[in-house]
Amino acid sequence: MGEQSKVKFPQEVIDEYAALGIDLPALFSAGHLGTRMGVEVLEASAERVVGTMPVEGNTQPYGLLHGGASAVLAETLGSVGAMLHGGISKIAVGVDLNCTHHRGVRSGLVRGVATPVHRGRSTATYEIVITDEDGKRVCSARLTCLLRDAEGAKG
Repeated sequence: MGEQSKVKFPQEVIDEYAALGIDLPALFSAGHLGTRMGVEVLEASAERVVGTMPVEGNTQPYGLLHGGASAVLAETLGSVGAMLHGGISKIAVGVDLNCTHHRGVRSGLVRGVATPVHRGRSTATYEIVITDEDGKRVCSARLTCLLRDAEGAKG
């Protein structure tokens, strides 16, 4: 997700993962796609995940932010929230993503904020609101993740 050192995790979550020898910021990586798209997670907890993505390099032929790029940002942020909700014994797997695109953006950064709609034992659903630099809503998204037992998980 770009530069990981900027992510702010709750200290108790960092400690829980560190006790198992897990580097939490490295765990929450969108891999090559997130890096290529410039996604950066700035703040992360099960209650709220905040991230940004540049418009430049993520546009469609008309020069507007690509709807698929908004979907990548939304799924990344919602998945991080679901993973933090599930904890170390679960993995979050996206099973439904929907996005409504409200306005076009041609430049700058977009900002996404994911907040929980439902956090259960087997699923977690997050609403993700993506805004432009003026705070105008660009996209409303909702992601539902299945929370599966992690391989070899205790609990």
